[in-house]
Amino acid sequence: MNLKNIFIFFSAYLFLSWSCQQKLSGSVSVDGYIVTESGLKYKILKNGIGKKVKVGQEVLIRETTTYLNGTVLYSNESSKTPVKVLIGGNQATTAVDEGLRGMREGEIRQLIATPNLVKRKSYPPNVSPDSSLAIKIILDKIL
Repeated sequence: MNLKNIFIFFSAYLFLSWSCQQKLSGSVSVDGYIVTESGLKYKILKNGIGKKVKVGQEVLIRETTTYLNGTVLYSNESSKTPVKVLIGGNQATTAVDEGLRGMREGEIRQLIATPNLVKRKSYPPNVSPDSSLAIKIILDKIL
């Protein structure tokens, strides 16, 4: 083997080792989203500042929920009043509650949630209970 072939082989080995490790750890998917143990996928669109949100804290959020094709189901992004949510208090879907954990004020996250993470007691007429949803969360303030 010449030096060029050794370099190509070594580069391929490193790349495959890294990608297999990422897949095994379940931390980063191919599309750049971080995948949690529950299957929630999220991507940080804008970093926030200050301390991270913890269970038991109340926060003010704005959000937009869409089907994966972009059809908007709900949005309060342009509202003057954000929604208050108690982290861990069963006041939001599992996806939103989990997605808020660890966020900082001003942070924006994009979530991709499977149907089991967005279950509700009742569904608005425009929401299918069997759909995965995209949820953009903006953390306005930690109270």
